[in-house]
Amino acid sequence: MCLIVLAFQAHPRFRLAVAANRDEAYARPTAPASWWPDAPDLLAGRDLRDGGTWMGVTRGGRFAAVTNYREMTPPRPNAPSRGHLVDGFLRSAAAPMEYLAELAGRAGEYNGFNLLVGDGDALAWLSNRGDGPHALQPGIYGLSNALLDTPWPKVVRAREQMRAVLDGSEEDVEPGLFRLLAERDPAPDTSLPDTGVGLERERALSSLFISSPMYGTRSSTVLLVRGDGRATFTERRVTPGAEEMGESRFDLAF
Repeated sequence: MCLIVLAFQAHPRFRLAVAANRDEAYARPTAPASWWPDAPDLLAGRDLRDGGTWMGVTRGGRFAAVTNYREMTPPRPNAPSRGHLVDGFLRSAAAPMEYLAELAGRAGEYNGFNLLVGDGDALAWLSNRGDGPHALQPGIYGLSNALLDTPWPKVVRAREQMRAVLDGSEEDVEPGLFRLLAERDPAPDTSLPDTGVGLERERALSSLFISSPMYGTRSSTVLLVRGDGRATFTERRVTPGAEEMGESRFDLAF
């Protein structure tokens, strides 16, 4: 997952709203969102190479999502899969800060990551490039491939647009969040961060929806949890040419 914007206990109708794009190499095999045979209460897409996931929920109302941390050093090929940080929380019964506190002691084993975990009552974040676990207060947050709320143009834009969508009609929240995730306009060159990948690459990675020859947005997901516990988890998948290739929608009760 390379873009996550979420509203946590920041809206009278939705106690959690999440909009997220998963950006990945097109060649990496992936299964669409479904209930996992080996963990029947866990709903998520699945990375078929290493077996983990980028975002998921459980029937009990647990939520987790991960992004990679952009670095110029090559990732260690023998590091454990960051996707298992997500299903590790979803399979556990630990409170969010408890899970992250335990993980913090071994977080250096992994390549750079950001992890968001929640249980319906609390939400927390950890990056192994940050300063330890943080319990998050109600609010709207944005996360890409740097620390939480780092003001990259795409993160700033996504937070602003989520706020605008949530201020509109309830019927337009899910369509509005998918419109947000589909935006392909790059940020102006003058506002781009310098993360060491060069201007052309910074420009390509600055749009909310990414499309490039070998790598780009593979799926967009919207999770909405209403105040009464009714929830929807909707995943839309796209081809390398950015054409929609399928949608999975799940109605849940947390």
